[in-house]
Amino acid sequence: MTTTNNASSLRRDIGFYGAAFLVLNGLIGAGIFALPGRIAENAGLLSPWLFLIVGALFLAVVLTFAELASYYDKTGGPVLYAKDAFGPFAGFSTGWAIYLSRVTAFAANAKVLAEYASGLHPVLAPEPAQLAMFIGVTVGLTWANYAGVKDGVRTMAVLTFLKLTPLALLVILGVQEVTGASFIPAAPFTITELGTTTLALVYAYVGFETVGVTAGETDQPRRKIPRALVATLIATGVLYFLIVQVFVAVIPPEAYATSNLTDVGRALVGPIGGTVIALAAVFSIGGNLSGSMLSAPRLIFAMAEQRTLPGFFARVHTRHATPYISILFTGGLALVLGFSNDFLGLAVASTVVRLLGYIVCIASLPRIRAQASEADKAEAYRLPGGYTIPLIALAICLWLTAQASAESWKMLGILLAVGGVLYLIETLLLKSDDTESQSS
Repeated sequence: MTTTNNASSLRRDIGFYGAAFLVLNGLIGAGIFALPGRIAENAGLLSPWLFLIVGALFLAVVLTFAELASYYDKTGGPVLYAKDAFGPFAGFSTGWAIYLSRVTAFAANAKVLAEYASGLHPVLAPEPAQLAMFIGVTVGLTWANYAGVKDGVRTMAVLTFLKLTPLALLVILGVQEVTGASFIPAAPFTITELGTTTLALVYAYVGFETVGVTAGETDQPRRKIPRALVATLIATGVLYFLIVQVFVAVIPPEAYATSNLTDVGRALVGPIGGTVIALAAVFSIGGNLSGSMLSAPRLIFAMAEQRTLPGFFARVHTRHATPYISILFTGGLALVLGFSNDFLGLAVASTVVRLLGYIVCIASLPRIRAQASEADKAEAYRLPGGYTIPLIALAICLWLTAQASAESWKMLGILLAVGGVLYLIETLLLKSDDTESQSS
């Protein structure tokens, strides 16, 4: 199913490490800084192992996406998988859902970044200063990606280094606090609210699909993207396990609910440790935002190329070779969402939407396999065991979506309805164009 970008002139400037940065920054954002206390409150000393077990189970989802990605070298990712298997509307719905989840998460996380930064200096604490920082981050990342994909990848590389170094230091300094009793807790094992706890924990593992969206700008995407997906997910799961091991070893059980990694840093090396971890949170979320601004516009770019969104979204800048209209639209939408006080529920619903997108993509694998040429099958990242791994992935996603609240499903219905209207409008325009072309 090898394809080329005939309609555009996107450059293949993303290599293996750029693809890995995309996966890493899609995975490691605000989640690891917010989740350890909440998970530990419900799972206690089992929480590090819960992170590891959920990561191992979620690997089935990532492996399925790795095989799907190995059949494509064109921008679009989940949009293409769903479209080729189930038709244009499925492709549009999947792409629209994942796009909304990305841009809404961008707006939410950009505001969280400003809140974390407010603790670094009193001048950043007032609300106007936080608003100015939110605007500056959004506009800055929009411009970096407008100016060229290389600039976007370089920005990610710097932010990745700045966020991983403090986290690595926290693990190195904190591992000496880990005892046998905290590493291997004694029975009985109890986890309260298993469904909601796991659904919250999975937030730390979603976002990996962003790398498939940028296949049209990745060098040798069919080989490098699957490797980047699997290797980065495994490394991230191990890092999460170590970080949460340090958390439960350093923070007393009665303080789990009110503590975060800043408190761990402060407990290990004093006030400077808290400041360093706060900086790590800023850089971590910044890297996540950078990856979102690189990948989210490519989703609507791909949908516009397939004529499921207005064609101007597919325009490529003549000098920068970037989908500049899609990038500017995404930045503008993120600003609008950020100015709104009513997008927290949208962000929660977006997590469920993303899982539904995963379900559609996983279900598309049999048809993608069947449609592939013999040459593509020989080159593909073929999973062992037939459909065992995809079926496990499908079951995991179905179970997780069943844990969502009725309010989330209500918001999800609104989002899909909005997308359906936009798709209908573009479909009518496309039919009108075809009619005029035939009459002429």
